[in-house]
Amino acid sequence: MFPTLGLFQSLSCPEGSKCIRPWCLFSHANDAFQQPLIASVSASRPKAPSSTTTSTLPSTVPAKRPHELSTPATSSARKDVASEPPSQRVKTVSTSRSVAPQTTAHGNGAPILRVTPAHSQVAVPVRQTMLKNLYDHFIVLYEAILPSNPTLASEHALRQEEEIYNKSTKLTYRNAVINSIAALKRRPVPSAIAHPSVGTEGDIAARIESQKQLSELRLTRTVVQQLVMTLETMKNWGYITEVPPGEGGSKPDAKDQVKQCERCGQPFSVRKDPKKDECCYHWGRPFNKKINGEKLRFYSCCSKNVGEDGCSWGCHVFYESDASDLHTRHAFSPVRPPKCSDGGASVEICDTALDVVALDCEMIYTTGGMRVARVSVVDGTGKEVFDELIRIDDGVDIIDYNTRFSGICQEKHQKAFLTLSSARQSLDAFINSETIIIGHALENDLKTLRIIHHRCIDTVVLFPHRAGPPYRRSLRDLAKEHLGIVIQAGDGSSGHSSVEDSVATLDLVRWYILNKVTPKKS
Repeated sequence: MFPTLGLFQSLSCPEGSKCIRPWCLFSHANDAFQQPLIASVSASRPKAPSSTTTSTLPSTVPAKRPHELSTPATSSARKDVASEPPSQRVKTVSTSRSVAPQTTAHGNGAPILRVTPAHSQVAVPVRQTMLKNLYDHFIVLYEAILPSNPTLASEHALRQEEEIYNKSTKLTYRNAVINSIAALKRRPVPSAIAHPSVGTEGDIAARIESQKQLSELRLTRTVVQQLVMTLETMKNWGYITEVPPGEGGSKPDAKDQVKQCERCGQPFSVRKDPKKDECCYHWGRPFNKKINGEKLRFYSCCSKNVGEDGCSWGCHVFYESDASDLHTRHAFSPVRPPKCSDGGASVEICDTALDVVALDCEMIYTTGGMRVARVSVVDGTGKEVFDELIRIDDGVDIIDYNTRFSGICQEKHQKAFLTLSSARQSLDAFINSETIIIGHALENDLKTLRIIHHRCIDTVVLFPHRAGPPYRRSLRDLAKEHLGIVIQAGDGSSGHSSVEDSVATLDLVRWYILNKVTPKKS
């Protein structure tokens, strides 16, 4: 169709306002000029129309080209509208700044891999996905121990992914992660932080290798000779190095004597049938803790402040450490010298005593003080060679079995048939004056056995407390730190195991030798 030339634009449309053509050839300027409603609509705000206006509105509003209007009324209306101040835009800015949470490598959620993409052979999104999969499986594996170790799954997932990445290539990375996840599914569910299945593949492999080295190392006299304490060191740590003067065993018990209770510190009269609720005490040890910059001391058993009333009830007990007092209860005696049944043969061939043993005792409270109730001995390879319950001497009564720590109860102790004297004779088959005895706080064990011995290795001395003597590190803490195992994990009804403690002490000396720690001069 040809375009219009606009020749009829100067002529008014014959149909006027009734024209219905969308593109009319004639002019409709006069029709639009006659409508005052256009100016009123542009010049003022629209008001609610009445019923009359509503009915006449369709006949007065032009339907053609309102943009072509250029009347004075329209100009004045635009001027009025322009003079009205524009409405201001309201800013809707929150007064509180929202900070996006930053997930770190040690957070409780899925860890985020923080590596530079240019330095990674595998795409970072791929590694992040694999890390998330590892984390999910560690969460399932550590379900029982996560409440007390909330960041463990995140830490191990990060380290496991790093181990896999370092050992694999771009092509083998995915399969290596899949194999690692399959290995995680096969692990037994751990019940404690020191369980063998806790850790990355590298941790478990290193732990197995360390245990293998420990088990393969046989402690002989030559290997551990340099760790034997001198007499001066033994005296400084409370060892009894000589038989005290006087008659041994003259006063086996302290009935009707006034002693100071080891638990509550109160004086009491020793008797064989004490009351079970006469002593209120704390069975845990005090420890230091800083709160708001202030150093406070609490008990490990109940977290009460030192000085508050005890959390447990029992009978009064006493402990003697003076050499003369111990000698009057039961006589001290030195370990036998090396001997040979055949006068012409070598002593080393004939004597059945071992080069190295590890020894531990469990003790209970009696009217004669603290006495031995169980003795355990292992050889240089960790093999058990002696483990017997010890019957208390005649005339001495048991006050408290100390089950929380000794693991001995009345029912178990009734099976004991060896007295201390007969137990000493049995130990002569394994120990002579040349045997090196290993123990933790060994002076306590030798005192309760009434043994005088000069060739001793004490893990208290090998692994000193950072505060120095007389402070000591517990065997439980040393085993957890250096051996990665948890011992003495029994509750108040099971207590400790002297065999377990003996093996742990022996392994600590093995660890000390394997790691080539220079022994301190005694």
